[in-house]
Amino acid sequence: MSKFWSPIVQQLTPYVPGEQPKINNLIKLNTNENPYGPSPRVITAIEIETGNSLRLYPDPQSKRLVDTIARYHQLKPEQVFVGNGSDEVLAHTFQALFQQGKPLLFPDITYSFYPVYCKLYGITAKMIPLNDNLEIDVNDYTDANGGIIFPNPNAPTGHGIGLDAIEALLKKNTGSVVVIDEAYIDFGGESAVTLIDQYPNLLVIQTLSKSRSLAGLRVGFAMGNAELIAGLIRVKDSFNSYPLDSLAISGGCAAIEDRTHLEYTRNRIITSRNQLTTELEALGFNIIPSQANFLFVTHPQHDAAQLAAQLREKNIIIRYFNKPRIDQYLRITIGNDTECTALVTALQKIILG
Repeated sequence: MSKFWSPIVQQLTPYVPGEQPKINNLIKLNTNENPYGPSPRVITAIEIETGNSLRLYPDPQSKRLVDTIARYHQLKPEQVFVGNGSDEVLAHTFQALFQQGKPLLFPDITYSFYPVYCKLYGITAKMIPLNDNLEIDVNDYTDANGGIIFPNPNAPTGHGIGLDAIEALLKKNTGSVVVIDEAYIDFGGESAVTLIDQYPNLLVIQTLSKSRSLAGLRVGFAMGNAELIAGLIRVKDSFNSYPLDSLAISGGCAAIEDRTHLEYTRNRIITSRNQLTTELEALGFNIIPSQANFLFVTHPQHDAAQLAAQLREKNIIIRYFNKPRIDQYLRITIGNDTECTALVTALQKIILG
């Protein structure tokens, strides 16, 4: 620590992202990246932008991308906010909507950036335990609060809840903002976007990193009541007027417009997820039903940390969380067919000998 740091900096424990090692012939199943490339339209759109126009600042409102998202989700442009990845959108949400002097409610096992943002912005966090099946039960979210947030499907478990449960929560919680973080919604969940016009306190956040294969481009967005969006814009324009560059705007538009590519890659991942689930269960793994592009698994006869280490020796990396309640679980990203086969083969050798 430095004596020159602000006091809040000394108190922070930053979010730790999944590692990005540079290892030859690595099978990388630890950060939930899409194993298939983005739409060819994205590459073309980016190539068109890489010219003399890069000397100019991008549109500070990213209007073309906002309009594209609005059309896709049948919303009005004033109901859409875009940012530099969903993490930035989340950061602005915490600052704009959750600093209410009351605790923010979120699951005890969830996206670990939430408590980091709470610490950064001086928000009291109140973690609501998942039930014994590691599921979110909206009936547990009854305490007085300054907001509620959780991913659907949840991360790292992959378990999703239906719109009926989300709507029940919204009906009981009308005095603060409810944020549904839908980073993995395209792999089998029910999006809460359809509820936006009915509930002015609902904010839905999505990303192009997962289902659209654009983790490297950094495009995230929020959708909700125009008043909520206006609050996010005020924070954004007080922080960075140009969060999205010209390449991200053009590439993001192309990705959203290519529905055929989305359906193709999404269906391939869902098929691989189902197949991998069957194969891992045959090896004795217990698996939480997933609506995401990953599986959350545990083996009753094998230590999770040791399994992760043994796979790493075979150049396969997965995600191990050394945290209470889930220290015997592993999160495995759904790779392509070759990667999934290599994973199963490696686990067969480890478990069966």
